[in-house]
Amino acid sequence: MMMSNIQEGEILLIEDNKNDKELILRALKEYNLDEKVFSVKDGAEALDYIFTTGQYARRNTSLPKVIILDLKLPKVNGLEVLEAIRSHEQTRLLPVVVFTSSNQEEDKLKSYQLGTNSFVVKPIDYEQFFQAVSQLGLYWLLLNQPAL
Repeated sequence: MMMSNIQEGEILLIEDNKNDKELILRALKEYNLDEKVFSVKDGAEALDYIFTTGQYARRNTSLPKVIILDLKLPKVNGLEVLEAIRSHEQTRLLPVVVFTSSNQEEDKLKSYQLGTNSFVVKPIDYEQFFQAVSQLGLYWLLLNQPAL
């Protein structure tokens, strides 16, 4: 499932909740997209992966096609990760989808102010969650034409 030996992925999943991570991977597997995912568990690890520092300093520098970003993360929160992505020339156009349990207006507003491409509230219902993830994966990997 996770491409830990290669350390590359077309989708970078930044998610600390193990249950949500498993559901996301299961939904993407329906369309054989799960093998295109590299997953990290907190914002600090995400920044290391994106900017090829720390434990990811030796990985290939190719960027993912899309980042699926949770907001409520340990170490560095999702808004800080988004801000860091948008503040660097080589990553500022990278598609970022905020996929969060937060339905707070201030989180949505701040995410868009920082440059998210999409803000999706995680559905509570299993089937709706599954559908939302499948549609996100299909759209961002197969339909979207990235600037990078």
